[in-house]
Amino acid sequence: MYIVTADEMREMDRQTIENFGLPGRVLMENAGRGAARVLMEKFPDLSSKRVAIAAGRGNNGGDGFVIARYLTQAGISVTVYLLSDSNRLTGDAADNFKLLGALGIPVKEITDENRFNQVKTEMAHYHIWVDAIFGTGLNSEVTGFFKAVIHYINELNRPILSVDIPSGLHADTGKPCGICIRASITVTFAFPKIGHILLPGAAYTGELHIIDIGIPPHVVKNVPPRHHLMTKDAVRNLVHPRACDIHKGGTGHTLVIAGSPGKTGSAAMTAMSALRAGAGLVTLGIPKSLNPVMEAKSLEVMTLPLPETQNGMHSDKSIETIMALIADKKCLAIGPGMGTDPQTQKLVHFLVKECPVPIVLDADGLNNLADNPGILLSRKSDVILTPHPGEMARMLSTTPKNIQANRIDIARSFAAIYNVHLVLKGARTLIAHPDGHVFINPTGNPGMASAGMGDVLTGMIAGFLSQGYSPQAATHLAVYLHGDAADTVAAGKGPYGYIASDVVSGLPEAIGRLAGQTAFKDTPVYCTPHLENL
Repeated sequence: MYIVTADEMREMDRQTIENFGLPGRVLMENAGRGAARVLMEKFPDLSSKRVAIAAGRGNNGGDGFVIARYLTQAGISVTVYLLSDSNRLTGDAADNFKLLGALGIPVKEITDENRFNQVKTEMAHYHIWVDAIFGTGLNSEVTGFFKAVIHYINELNRPILSVDIPSGLHADTGKPCGICIRASITVTFAFPKIGHILLPGAAYTGELHIIDIGIPPHVVKNVPPRHHLMTKDAVRNLVHPRACDIHKGGTGHTLVIAGSPGKTGSAAMTAMSALRAGAGLVTLGIPKSLNPVMEAKSLEVMTLPLPETQNGMHSDKSIETIMALIADKKCLAIGPGMGTDPQTQKLVHFLVKECPVPIVLDADGLNNLADNPGILLSRKSDVILTPHPGEMARMLSTTPKNIQANRIDIARSFAAIYNVHLVLKGARTLIAHPDGHVFINPTGNPGMASAGMGDVLTGMIAGFLSQGYSPQAATHLAVYLHGDAADTVAAGKGPYGYIASDVVSGLPEAIGRLAGQTAFKDTPVYCTPHLENL
């Protein structure tokens, strides 16, 4: 599903009006009519309620005037609170405002804080509010009596329907511009905006409804959005069905290089997650002194004891062994729990440059690369990086706070510069591809703020790559299913306190829910013949 920026939506509107010839007033009519319909559907008893519309003087307010007209014509009591002098209205908004008088719709003009204080008491008596104050063009701090009005409407604790976007919410970042309406429902037009999807914007947006206002498909192609919301249907379509006679050699062999003293769990979690994602075979390369521990811990995973440093870390002396082992593998996952010893760093640098199969780089794999990310430009294969904000900050010599303030642009820029696929983890994990497209994942929950969750994701991506999925498909499947499995665990066990291994155990069920009958290409019944008549 496309998600658009404010500028992209503005350009689509412009081309629809100027090039296609659909007047702006028609777009406004479609928007207001659609929003009124959603309000009446969500509140079937609306005819017994009093509705107030807070409207600004721009096109968002114009949408509010159209809503007022449709509600009134449906027999619903409506009052418009115009946060402006009506003489300042222009264009389509002014035209629609003039129609309110013909229908006898009461309008109260609030031009300053003194006037607001005069009408505050009566404003408390409405059952439902429509927020049509600011649209997607807002990009500065909300100040003056607008701030007071938004605060007051929130404090009334009534259901609020926001028109296009909650007033005060930045359409491109999802951050409040000082203050923001807390909507119960938001009705947006044509496409969701990035601010609806990212946090904290999603919390202010409430239940999101999308209304088709008539933007023609060719205009969308002329202004191609670069942001996408990952949906269940889109991710399901990525699933490769398996033949009934498939064997473990046909489902891929993953090589994992990970682990160090005290961090064998990271290595085990990564390896097991690759298997749970469907890889047929997994070999785990581990410092040799840890091999006995790993053999006992990971029954289904093959282990390979490798040369180690004096402190038990991975050594660059294992390069020849690893390169020989990669020859028949489909994917290499590097990093979880492996440490940052200088010899380990040399090993990581060499493998990134010389590995002939796709690489998933995470955790200490990223930390070992942070001082010289330019190595990525010398590689021989596809690379997928899976940093959390701290690891991303180290690679860019900045702070996690700066990363979080501009996640999309930073992820897109890094992926394009280094020609890599970047999974920037966190609430609403992002996947940025080298072509500039960014995908936002809707699954997952705060309970995932727990040790080992990143190791699970690394293993999953590697497992899908080993099965022959492209880097794009592997990252989308893994990120979506990672969050979906955690959501199911949270629903069953509680919102937090569950652990990464719970998510690993839930992966087959999550894959089954997603894939359904597409999991096997020969029959939908797990390739089992019907025996009733035998």
